[in-house]
Amino acid sequence: MKKRSLIKGIGWGVLYLFLTVAPLFVMLVSPAPGQREFWRELSVSFGFVGLSMMALQFVLTARFQWLKSPYGSDVVYLFHRQISIVAFLLIISHPILLFVFSPSTVSLLNIFTAPWRARAAVVSVLALLGLIGFSIWRKTLKLDYYTWRIWHGIFAILAVGMALIHIELVGYYLNTPWKKILWLVYAVFWIGLLLYTRLLKPLWIMKRPYIVVDVQEERGNAWTITLKPDGHQGLRFHPGQFAWINVRSSPFSEKEHPFSFSSSSENTETISFTIKALGDFTKTIKDISVGERVYVDGPYGSFSIDNHAHAKAFMFIAGGVGITPMMSMLRALSDRQDSRPLTLIYANRDWESITFREELESLKRTLNLNVVHVLEQPPHGWNGKTGYINRDLLEGLLPSGIQKNDLEIFICGPIPMMNAVDGILGSMKFWPGDYHSERFDLV
Repeated sequence: MKKRSLIKGIGWGVLYLFLTVAPLFVMLVSPAPGQREFWRELSVSFGFVGLSMMALQFVLTARFQWLKSPYGSDVVYLFHRQISIVAFLLIISHPILLFVFSPSTVSLLNIFTAPWRARAAVVSVLALLGLIGFSIWRKTLKLDYYTWRIWHGIFAILAVGMALIHIELVGYYLNTPWKKILWLVYAVFWIGLLLYTRLLKPLWIMKRPYIVVDVQEERGNAWTITLKPDGHQGLRFHPGQFAWINVRSSPFSEKEHPFSFSSSSENTETISFTIKALGDFTKTIKDISVGERVYVDGPYGSFSIDNHAHAKAFMFIAGGVGITPMMSMLRALSDRQDSRPLTLIYANRDWESITFREELESLKRTLNLNVVHVLEQPPHGWNGKTGYINRDLLEGLLPSGIQKNDLEIFICGPIPMMNAVDGILGSMKFWPGDYHSERFDLV
């Protein structure tokens, strides 16, 4: 499974690089439009590559599971954020080089007197600045997630759309019909992605609603909502995956949120999500009523035991509500009567905050499971682990003589905890492909 996933991941990476530089090579091949200064050609090449990257950003955020499966959604979103900066620097280098080596071109910034090709370019760059700025300083500007997401989409469409218009109006590198066809294909592909994500997929989701059948309070200020498919067969998922859920609004709205499944993947009649009351939306989960309609977009993610069937043992390291995907995997393993050794290290503030505390104890009877609780504020007489998950704790629990691919480790919880555990496992010379993190830092 790992080898196939690796090959698939490399293949998508090669295709991404090809699509990024393809317009550049096509524009320069014979018949060439004519020789110009090196700096001008360099400027144009930066612009072409940067625009290709921006257009491909829509693919990265379109939630194609077949695309994200080799890497995981969190890795793809991280790449999306980082490559946006690279694309911005390439695109902004295009006009800067023109201004430096041909100062007279600065006059093109005046949108009232400049030709339409320049106006389109100026609008594109301004939209790109807005897109980057709103994303970097969203919290500073106190933009809520919904408002940011709407403006993020508007700026992205303006940036790419106006850039394509700029290329068409300049026309210098579109000196043959087939070169024009290349950019037409890019434009049609881009518009097709917008139609798919904004129209076709929401319509499909709307026809497959779910109904709330139970809302249950859990320890740790968390709530479990259980959903039943309404008029359809539901969905199949791998334990550990997540989905976007939309409550009290249509699939066309931006008010959707990602949560891990907490139910077993072996139960096909209902699905459950366990959500901790942390933010504006999550605090309203307890107010959801039985019978309400919910829309589900998923499953997504590669954070699952099913992607590592070769493993001889599993270790789960969770903090707080990070237990949710682990619970889905443990429940699925129990339903499958899996006998492999399992270790759960579960960090919480105190004894009463341990979500699923009683069920974890009962799972010991059906699984070969060792549960290790780590408490920051242990009760009087506590004999278990205290403080935080550290290297000494992991070294004491990890079996000796581990070979590559024998033990798969899954980590989910607060970002500082995951960063710390990732660093510890790395310093212990664990093979990076044997430990996996689930992060919902998607913005």
